[in-house]
Amino acid sequence: MELLDGRLVKKEILNKLKEEVAHLDRSPGLVVVQVGEDPASNVYVGQKEKMAKELGYQYSHVKLVSDVTQEKIEEVIDGLNADETVDGIIVQMPLPKQLDTKRIQNLIRVDKDVDGLSDMNAGKLIHNEDALMPCTPKGIMDILEYYQIDVEGKNVVIVGRSDLVGKPLAAMMLNKNATVTVCHSKTVNLAHYTKQADILVAAVGKKNIITPDMVKDGAVIIDVGINRIDGKLYGDVDFEGVKDKVSYITPVPGGVGQMTVAELAKNVLKAYHNIEK
Repeated sequence: MELLDGRLVKKEILNKLKEEVAHLDRSPGLVVVQVGEDPASNVYVGQKEKMAKELGYQYSHVKLVSDVTQEKIEEVIDGLNADETVDGIIVQMPLPKQLDTKRIQNLIRVDKDVDGLSDMNAGKLIHNEDALMPCTPKGIMDILEYYQIDVEGKNVVIVGRSDLVGKPLAAMMLNKNATVTVCHSKTVNLAHYTKQADILVAAVGKKNIITPDMVKDGAVIIDVGINRIDGKLYGDVDFEGVKDKVSYITPVPGGVGQMTVAELAKNVLKAYHNIEK
């Protein structure tokens, strides 16, 4: 069993980006819009700020009160869309219930949508066109590529169908000629499908939902789950139980989560180049 080390891959990606950014005419600009004081969101925003400053990006954090109106947040996004120094815009999720999340995601200019969550970028991904792609699934593809794990012709089983991970990852895998099965909470006999997976991706958010009897020998396991229980992090896969059965596995922490920030950094630079053309 070999660990798929997200920290190592992230470090290499960021080092390359830092070198490239140093030679640009201006620093790429990233703005994160945050609503309210969600503790998890504060952590994620902090990670983005750290990454941006490390690379020499121009970074801004727009913080709005939790009872902000739809009109106000739309006004903020319109201003950022028009600002030529801003290459990437992120609206930190989740948003309070009074706000229309989908409308807000689609208000962000397509070429500044560095989370890759707009309908336009999702459509481009489905049609295998150049697009800004969601960071977590793109990180999964890049970690597999780094370790020279070819997905073409492989049985890929994805457990989880979120707009953030499961659905875009299925499209990315199909675009690389994998045979893809997507399972979810309504799937009957989940183990029937997971046992056929050459590459098994668990993205549910439920501790140890994937047990050793659900995994075939020699499979590649990508664990996207981050479950915080009593101050400790667990994945969706029973790591100790499966580690001697599999060929490769991502640890939690230190696996896919590391890649998400690295892919955001890549998206900001991609957006910069697209806008500068």
